[in-house]
Amino acid sequence: MTRALLIGSEPGNPLGYSYVSEPPYEAVVIGSLTIGQLLRFREERVLAALAEGKGVYLYSPGLPESPKNRALAGAIAAAQRELKSWGVIFTDGARRHLITAEEARDLRRKGQLPGPGAVLTPLAKEIMEGSE
Repeated sequence: MTRALLIGSEPGNPLGYSYVSEPPYEAVVIGSLTIGQLLRFREERVLAALAEGKGVYLYSPGLPESPKNRALAGAIAAAQRELKSWGVIFTDGARRHLITAEEARDLRRKGQLPGPGAVLTPLAKEIMEGSE
């Protein structure tokens, strides 16, 4: 089973990883974040994994609920958009991520593999196998 560094609590749904707290690991799973952690997110191990091209997955049910305060809710949404722009993949563990040909080319260029449970389009599968 693929080893993943676990940040926060373990996800409620299995994501297909064996969780570790020390290197070596092939991916990072963020199981939970508080509002404060999300708004000030600068976890060095996650940033290093992103810089190295490792997959980083955030278990979305582990995020705080949207607050009633509109300004705070807007700041939380902006923080989530920033994480996505960095390449963090949000998952709920149940839905499977569809990998398109464009994403497959990007993964291959970075030397990465699709995350566990990912579904590849036929062309994406060919790209990942090196047929294209």
